[in-house]
Amino acid sequence: MGWRLKKTVVMVGMMGAGKTAVGKALAAHLAVPFRDSDAEIVTAANMEIAEIFARDGEQFFRDRESQVLARLLDDAPCILSTGGGAFLRDGNRRIISERGVSVWLDADLRVLWSRVRHRDTRPLLRTPDPLATLTQLFEVRVPVYATADLSARSEAGVSVAQMAERVTSALLTRPDVLEET
Repeated sequence: MGWRLKKTVVMVGMMGAGKTAVGKALAAHLAVPFRDSDAEIVTAANMEIAEIFARDGEQFFRDRESQVLARLLDDAPCILSTGGGAFLRDGNRRIISERGVSVWLDADLRVLWSRVRHRDTRPLLRTPDPLATLTQLFEVRVPVYATADLSARSEAGVSVAQMAERVTSALLTRPDVLEET
C-alpha cells in the first residue's frame, strides 16, 4: 500500500506542538519530502531566526516567512512545517488553503509548556516570565489555529508516530489531498 499526496500539507500550531517532529514522521510515512519554512529562512538569510528578530525585527521576519511559504507551496507536494506565527497572517492562511491544506496540531498549554520550557531557542519566550508569555501567545493564537482546514489532537503520552497516524487519518477525510494507492 502506498500514498499519493496531491497538495502540500502545512503543519500549523504553537511552538512545542510537534510541527517539525510530526511533520518529519508524516513525510517518512507518506514517502514525500519534508520541508521546514523556518529552516529555509535560516538558510536564505545565513543567520538564526533569533538573530533575524534581533537585527531586523519581527515584521521583517514575517515578510520573509510569507515569501518562503508562497515559494514552497508552488513546489511539488510535501509536508511543510511552519513557524508558530506563520498561520496568523490572513494572506498566509489564504494561500495555504488555496494551494495546500493546513493541519493544526492542537495541544493544550500544559503540554506545550512541558515541551518548550527547557529550551532557549524560542525568541518569543526570551522574556522575564516565559510561561506568562506562552500563555498570552496561546490565548491569541489558538482561535486562529482553530480555523485550520484539519486538526489532530496532540496530548502528553502520544508518540510522534501515533501523531503522524492521527494526521494521516485526518488527511484521508480529504480526497483532494491524500489517497491510498
